Amino acid sequence: MSLRDTLIASLVPIFLGFGFVIAKPAMEYLPPFLLMGLRFTFVASILIWWFPIPRGFLKKIFFASLIANTLQYSITYTGLSFIDASAAVLLVQTEVPFGVLFAYFMLNEKPTARALIGIAIAFIGVYILTGSPNLDGKFIGVSLVIIGSGVWALGQVLVKPLSKEINPLALVAWLGFFSGPILIGLSAIFDGNTINYFKNASFESWMIAIYLGFIMQPITYGCFYYVLKNNPLYKVLPIVTMGIPPTGLLAAIFLLGEEPTKELFIGGAIIIIGVVLIVFNFSKKT
Repeated sequence: MSLRDTLIASLVPIFLGFGFVIAKPAMEYLPPFLLMGLRFTFVASILIWWFPIPRGFLKKIFFASLIANTLQYSITYTGLSFIDASAAVLLVQTEVPFGVLFAYFMLNEKPTARALIGIAIAFIGVYILTGSPNLDGKFIGVSLVIIGSGVWALGQVLVKPLSKEINPLALVAWLGFFSGPILIGLSAIFDGNTINYFKNASFESWMIAIYLGFIMQPITYGCFYYVLKNNPLYKVLPIVTMGIPPTGLLAAIFLLGEEPTKELFIGGAIIIIGVVLIVFNFSKKT
């Protein structure tokens, strides 16, 4: 990757890690489906006017939005609502090994033995991390975050071909255009009266929703899809995800007052070692 692309990709985890953590308190007033629906509706509402309808790609965008946005965010953020944000930001590191596996099977981006060892180490770290007392009895939340990480990686494999054909911000806009209303509709079905949630939501939760939709989403995924357009998935994912743990942990500790346990730190460190092995493996090829 060029220095320019590396710097642009480095912006993604800063905004994403912070946004991931601050979304948790907002879910006390706005359920995960609804919060994510607002996020994507907001970003679509400000961007689609600037880009023409990507005719010929709408079916592919719609399918990608179902996986990369609708399914993934509903699973991941539902999981986040059950567990500490500090644990969740470490568990989402599994996006990297999942991404390498999906890239191999779907994009023919072949990993080597070092990458496979890194994948194995990362999942050993997950096993240790889940032994944290903070996660006791929270199997569903942990499982949802891990499954969501796999779905996210799959979604990016589907988005990558589109990123080469469509302006990055246009792609963000039209993915959000499809997924936002669907998530709000799912919230109405599963969570109940949407209007009541709007009426009872705190000012802080609305500010978080605005940050997620109007600031974080266009910046993070605009940058991400721009870099993804010119680089293999296995080079982009590690840069994006490696910055999330420090950003997310600091936000969880200082903003949410969480107290991560030693198991969380040990397991998280092992996950990151596994991810580093994957990064080091591929960096020698460039």
